[in-house]
Amino acid sequence: MIKLTINSQPLKVPEGTTLLEAARMLQIDIPTMCHLEGTGHFTSCMVCLVKDTRNGRLMASCSMPAMEGMHIITDDAECRESRKASLELLLSEHVGDCEAPCQLVCPAHMNIPLMNRLIAAGNYDKAVEVVKRDIALPAILGRICPAPCEAGCRRKQVDEAVSICLLKGFAADQELEKGVASVPPKKLSGKKVAIIGAGPAGLAAAFYLNKAGHQVSIFEKNAKAGGDLLQIEETELPVKVMEAEFSAILNSNIKTYFNIEIDQQQLEQLQQENDAVILATGAINDQLREWGITLSKTGIEVDKGTYLTSIEKVFAVGNALRPSKLAVRSVGQAKELAFVLDDWFRSNQLSGYPSRFNSKFGKLQESEFIEYLKESVDEKRLEATRGKAVGFTGEEAVAEAKRCLHCDCRNPESCKLRELSDIYGAQQKRFQYDERFKAQKEFAPQNIVYESAKCIKCGICVRITQQYQESFGFSFIGRGFDVKVGVPFSESVEKALKKTAALVAEKCPTGALSKTDTEEQI
Repeated sequence: MIKLTINSQPLKVPEGTTLLEAARMLQIDIPTMCHLEGTGHFTSCMVCLVKDTRNGRLMASCSMPAMEGMHIITDDAECRESRKASLELLLSEHVGDCEAPCQLVCPAHMNIPLMNRLIAAGNYDKAVEVVKRDIALPAILGRICPAPCEAGCRRKQVDEAVSICLLKGFAADQELEKGVASVPPKKLSGKKVAIIGAGPAGLAAAFYLNKAGHQVSIFEKNAKAGGDLLQIEETELPVKVMEAEFSAILNSNIKTYFNIEIDQQQLEQLQQENDAVILATGAINDQLREWGITLSKTGIEVDKGTYLTSIEKVFAVGNALRPSKLAVRSVGQAKELAFVLDDWFRSNQLSGYPSRFNSKFGKLQESEFIEYLKESVDEKRLEATRGKAVGFTGEEAVAEAKRCLHCDCRNPESCKLRELSDIYGAQQKRFQYDERFKAQKEFAPQNIVYESAKCIKCGICVRITQQYQESFGFSFIGRGFDVKVGVPFSESVEKALKKTAALVAEKCPTGALSKTDTEEQI
């Protein structure tokens, strides 16, 4: 037996045990990208580096055998910096977006490509479910939003942007036609939140907080909900649409108090009676300064991460922070605040809304249009023949949704490269080349797409196809810096993955191989 220590913990392991295996015996986690249990060692990613303190040597734990007397450290500053550099080298050749540009520029950060895929597949119920994860008032915003997301749409490079807002409104309208069911909350938390203002921000905050299981009370100075939305013409935003979406929120175990204008004394009382108070009042006035709330030039001053004002337990979102005609921005902020408060109530620690690492590769090259059109249709943008206030017909919506280029990653939640880049603070552009690889899409059985420019050459798919004795399989092609993973003899990916398509997609750490099925992504 070999004696060694890992992170000051002594252990004995059989000869031939790798440092990675030894660490796992102690429940010590070491990150990996190219390692896959049941296949041979293949040291390529260098993310699993650890250090022997006897000599300061860094080594790949997935392939280095444990040796007598080793003193291994797995997570000191040098190990972390080395892993960060390894990830940045992998990112330098990774041509892919974690999230599509349209989603990144959407103020509510809605998963637009997934909505498009669901509508194109005729799965309208799931489409509106996806929309409502980020936008609480989709039928309203589908009619009035100026669509900043469409400015980021890559289809715009080919011809015209996808009609994203009309598609969002269409999905919501399908739910309205059936009757929007009140949202049943999760198990009640016992926490209480008072919301001052029943405009878009206040209603959205109420929707998400109630859904999370917190008791919500809304206080509105007017006789009904809506705020500035009530000023929009019927020809642009039908009243019945507003009332249907408002009712679905307000009839979901939410207490409402109309014709009540909150003063300082009432605010202090709400602070005492609730775990949090949200100011969603729209335009602000100098009276708030007398209450002790710090104001900026544009509105209430808040912590950018948590939306906390200068007063304990009092938060603010929407036009109270800065006047804006973008209701979607107010709705997006309210969603974020609801997440922050829910996390605070459950953890007793107030933390900012989490941000995530996002790989980006910029504009498409003209030669890449044809690659992205493989999952799209070569048709012009559609507008609603019945007008925006009424929206798309089913046939129009499906046709327009099919124009989406699907330039997002299909594995954004399970991508190891993204997860580890987040953890180690990797910078995508540190080692980036002047010219990037050309994006390509090839298709395999079982609804698998292979995007070779996303590949980090970890070799997992090569080993799997060898293990399962694919006739062609994947192999390393080329030499040195020009090496890539491809199919021998220039055969198709379809022929390469007759047996293992789903398995290699499941084990791929980057989304270079992924399933195109929408059901897998919901």
